Amino acid sequence: MSLQEITEKENPYKKKSYAWYMVGLMTIAYMFSFIDRYILGLLIEPIKADLGLTDTQIGLLLGPAFAIFYATMGLPLGYLADRVKRISIVSVGILVWSAATVASGFAQKFSHLFIARMTVGIGEATLGPCALSIINDSFPEGKRGRPIGFYTMGMSLGPAFAYLSGAAVLIWSNSIDLIQLPLIGALSPWQLAFIIVGAPGIVLALFVYLLKEPQRPEDHNPSDNITEGISSAIKYFYSRGWALASFILPACVMTIIAYSQAWMPAMFERTWDMDPARFAFINGLLLLCLGPITNNTAGWLSDHLTKKGYKEGGLRVVIWGAIILIPTAVIAPLLPNPTLCFIVLGINLIGIALTSSSALIALLKIIPTNLKGISVAFYLMCISISGLLLGPTTVGVLNDNVFQSIDGVRYSMSVVPLVFGLPVLFMIPFMRKHYLKEIEDMESKQSI
Repeated sequence: MSLQEITEKENPYKKKSYAWYMVGLMTIAYMFSFIDRYILGLLIEPIKADLGLTDTQIGLLLGPAFAIFYATMGLPLGYLADRVKRISIVSVGILVWSAATVASGFAQKFSHLFIARMTVGIGEATLGPCALSIINDSFPEGKRGRPIGFYTMGMSLGPAFAYLSGAAVLIWSNSIDLIQLPLIGALSPWQLAFIIVGAPGIVLALFVYLLKEPQRPEDHNPSDNITEGISSAIKYFYSRGWALASFILPACVMTIIAYSQAWMPAMFERTWDMDPARFAFINGLLLLCLGPITNNTAGWLSDHLTKKGYKEGGLRVVIWGAIILIPTAVIAPLLPNPTLCFIVLGINLIGIALTSSSALIALLKIIPTNLKGISVAFYLMCISISGLLLGPTTVGVLNDNVFQSIDGVRYSMSVVPLVFGLPVLFMIPFMRKHYLKEIEDMESKQSI
């Protein structure tokens, strides 16, 4: 057996086809995570009717039950991702969140759903830090943008399929009462929807478990190695606060806008009397058509700019995304008819996809090898807490206290990106300066 064959056997990710197979599985897992996350929001009315829940209880299920545990569990899981077998962590996480989604279909009261949503959050917290660290270690420097862009395509495909499947369930629920299943008994359409959505993930967990762990590359920046624990990693992040803020702040604005758009079905219904099922179908098609293309374009653009000599190639795409998504998010709700609103929302989706994909590329560019997992967890914690707690909550507060008319939600949704996004746009030159300085510092240390 030749030396090359021995090397490929020890590290199958050296084979390009195997590395892309791994990326494909991770992307499917990412897509499933969004489907399992979004499906609840599209089943609110039948769940409220069957379980007798209040809007406050639904709000707790949509936000804190998922977000707090999803965000906070990410740090210890990210720490583990830098030290133990990442494939095992991901496969167990997929199994946990998929089983919890299935369990949601058997919920009989609020506490059952709350515990299930907590468990979904814990399971999904395993994916981001591990998957991105695995992908990063499976491709050479300068060729990571495309696979990361492909992976983040799940951010568009997941919500797209969630909306499309949700539209089907909403139409279905209007024509069918209870469903009788052998050994299980009677189930409402919304309960069966949870089971159907969650079950494939259990099978996917097995396929991921059978993957081989990629080798971690040698770190060429030993002076920045952090091994003492999470507290040391936090100190490292703090010392480079402005460099990290250069892409984390635009990404936080992106998630605030994206999660505030959970109010879009209500806005279309209250403003233009559009049925939620029709909105979900149209919006799902928009996500399906525009999201994956833009995610992959973001990865290609980042690699292309890097090859052209722009050291901050990923950050440039983040900036372009922010310039697109913030103004369109302000304008879309104020337009006079739903057709124009959908057109501008499509452009807004392009900005969201560009920012979401390239922010991760910008992050991994300036982080040492042994901190990639926990750094992704820290990043996801920041954008998840800001997006889930500030986005939909701020719209609701403005609805109740400022814009109290029946179509006031459109004004609330326009104010949110204006308030949170405008300061970030003014800070772009300042943030780019600090990011470039961090790259220069890293290069100077590597040359020693």
